Amino acid sequence: MAEPILLETPMRDAREELRLKLEHAPIEHAEAVLAGFEVLQGLHDQGLLELLRGVLGGGGKIVDIAVDTANTPESIRAIRNVLVLTRTLGAIDPEQLEKFAQAIPEALEGAARVQQSDPPGFWKVVGILRGANLRRGLSVVNGLLEAWGKNFSARNSSD
Repeated sequence: MAEPILLETPMRDAREELRLKLEHAPIEHAEAVLAGFEVLQGLHDQGLLELLRGVLGGGGKIVDIAVDTANTPESIRAIRNVLVLTRTLGAIDPEQLEKFAQAIPEALEGAARVQQSDPPGFWKVVGILRGANLRRGLSVVNGLLEAWGKNFSARNSSD
């Protein structure tokens, strides 16, 4: 009958393997280690490491202060307002918003010119009122005012 072959595997020393990996790591990853040291030095130079050390030291207290601040009615309203504004901006067509944003500097330049010169006369104002662009703008503002009025009256009737 055949006899079993004895297989003896040497015991693994996980600590020794880790020590060897650690010894070779600076050589294998020299560039990454140097980049990491540069980042650490930058954080130290800016005082951010001290800040992080302070945050870690007072972690519980900082969380308590943040929670107390977030629980104020003003903070809750601010968070809700940011969410409403985010939803509103998400609903606006980007092309329309871009047109609106491009018109703002032009309008401010026009307002500055008017402030620096004499106010327009009667016939100049009549000419401005007859302009197609003014009527388009008034139409947009009128639509906005009507929508606001409709929303405010709907809110008042539901209260």
